[in-house]
Amino acid sequence: MSTQIDQIPVKPTTAIVGKPTKQRATSKWFRLLVNDRVAAAAAVVLGFVFLTAALGPMLMGDLATAIDLDNSNQAPFTLSHGWANILGTDPLGRSMLARLVVACQTTLSVAIPTVVISAIVGSAIGMWAGYHRGWRETVAMRVADVIMSFPSLLLAVVVLYVFSPSAANIILVLAITRIPVYLRTARAESAELQSRLFVDAARTFGASARSIIWRHVVPIVLPTLLTVATLDFCYVMLAESSLSFLGIGIQPPDVSWGLMVAQGRTYLHTAWWLSFFPGLAIVITTVAATILAAWARIATDPAQRWRLTVPQKRLTRFTKTTTRI
Repeated sequence: MSTQIDQIPVKPTTAIVGKPTKQRATSKWFRLLVNDRVAAAAAVVLGFVFLTAALGPMLMGDLATAIDLDNSNQAPFTLSHGWANILGTDPLGRSMLARLVVACQTTLSVAIPTVVISAIVGSAIGMWAGYHRGWRETVAMRVADVIMSFPSLLLAVVVLYVFSPSAANIILVLAITRIPVYLRTARAESAELQSRLFVDAARTFGASARSIIWRHVVPIVLPTLLTVATLDFCYVMLAESSLSFLGIGIQPPDVSWGLMVAQGRTYLHTAWWLSFFPGLAIVITTVAATILAAWARIATDPAQRWRLTVPQKRLTRFTKTTTRI
């Protein structure tokens, strides 16, 4: 009887178990996001901004560059000259709506590569220095201190004033100035983790330093770095807008939200919409990114994640009770 049971084939179940686990993890994050209505609204806003940057210029065609001097500085919220002029026109009669969409792509094409480059380089150096400690940590931290001793925006102004202002130079300068933010964060996290028991166990079993950093340090440090990157995205957007406002950022015929604000400041008394709408786009995008960063910080922290699962009324009541105590 036992020999017959032993001969029954048993199918492996690893492939069956793995897929539902990923689906459950995805649904868990989605439920946490939906439970926080403010964060969900911020995610929708950011999704719309990224979708606009990806598909908007193709849908708008040549509307952003079409000049119509007869409709110069047309007031917004009128459809007498077509739907494209719903947000008004600029001094050359170009559609503000179309220019906002094209400027969205330009602004994000500077902000996203800057954050990605600085996050990858800074995080890699920080985790390497924090894990090995010693002279590596000393050299990395002193280099970070040197870079941070100069105000990042002022350094960008000087460099872009000496060299020709372009999107590539803006990305390079801002990425270099933002590297210390990720380097210091990753160094602090990995220095604390390298003395943990599970890291010591991995060393005992002969795991290399690269393997330990990639398998044990990166998954723990990554949530914090993603939160920092989300907040840094807001800073880079504002920095690019400030540089364009000063005339050393994005140059015509390209257009960004900051450049639109700079070009419209001379018409504030007669055509307020030239600066108002691009400025509003900057504010909405940065506020949405900040809200989503705060949600991500709580969602990735096991000690604080319970706040996202409790109904808002009950959480408010609990907060007031603890405050009184």
